[in-house]
Amino acid sequence: MVEIAQPEPAEGEVLVKNLACGICGSDLHFMLYGEEMMRGSSQSGNAQFAPDFGHDIVMGHEFCCEIVGYGPNTPERLPVGSRVTSVPSRGAYSNVYPGAYSEYMVLDAGMVLPVPDHVSTEEAATTEPMAVGLHAVRAGQFSGGEPAVVYGCGPVGLATIASLRNEGAGTIIASDFSPARRELAGVMGADIVVDPRETPPVEALRGQGYQDGSDVVIFDAIGVRGTIAMTMREAPQRGGRIVVVGVCMQDDTITPMAGIEKELSLRFVLGYTPQEFAETLDHIAGGVIDPKPIITGKVGLDGVEAAFQTLGNPEQHCKIIVTPHEENAI
Repeated sequence: MVEIAQPEPAEGEVLVKNLACGICGSDLHFMLYGEEMMRGSSQSGNAQFAPDFGHDIVMGHEFCCEIVGYGPNTPERLPVGSRVTSVPSRGAYSNVYPGAYSEYMVLDAGMVLPVPDHVSTEEAATTEPMAVGLHAVRAGQFSGGEPAVVYGCGPVGLATIASLRNEGAGTIIASDFSPARRELAGVMGADIVVDPRETPPVEALRGQGYQDGSDVVIFDAIGVRGTIAMTMREAPQRGGRIVVVGVCMQDDTITPMAGIEKELSLRFVLGYTPQEFAETLDHIAGGVIDPKPIITGKVGLDGVEAAFQTLGNPEQHCKIIVTPHEENAI
């Protein structure tokens, strides 16, 4: 840990006290492959993610916080002391704006959403990853009843599973090497959960009566080298729509003929819209989505480093929440 200056809100900004922040799988990947991600973003012509690795980056973008004060000439939409969450509009990987692995940060005052009293601070902090799942499912363009296959039952895969039924999916197959993650997949709504070493997930779907050529939506929620190629290879002949929601930050390779011969659709997604973020908070508040099962531990700021190491073992934890103003330990 280091001491940094407390940020000052400018016009249009709100200063918040960070109460809880989930550790994202993207943060774990960023620690290992951040410079590769930056190069890939730049080469794409987008350069949306271009931090300077010569200066500090305070991560943390899955948060619930408390309003402390507003910048000058900024309308006070919500009272000081209100619990809020928000789209991380000031950047998840920024040299300029600290994220929520810190005691305080600033947000766009027009983007903050009030957290209902009956929603716990930890649940509210899962709005962001759950919104990623909702956005991914909608990218799958379900018309009603199509089966879904989710590769990877980490937090993003589990968030995807949580939204599938609400968005019109039929049978939901989930796949993961980890017994603990497979158990969570069942809790979050998967109908059939398989160990891919024993049963390929598409084979499990065929066992439920699926026939090649029918529509099926396949989600790559793993996000490491080789997984896009794997989902293309295992996809059925025709009818397959692949949604890539897991974030692979490195260069990867696919075989185009695998997609051409099967007439696969391949779609990449990023984040969510502000409307989807707000809808996700409403879903949590209304009990449509229950994120509590994925929250498996809490740490104070001095426990973040150890939490990153622990999250490398899927049998130990799924989602660890950082509490900057509380001393917690996993």
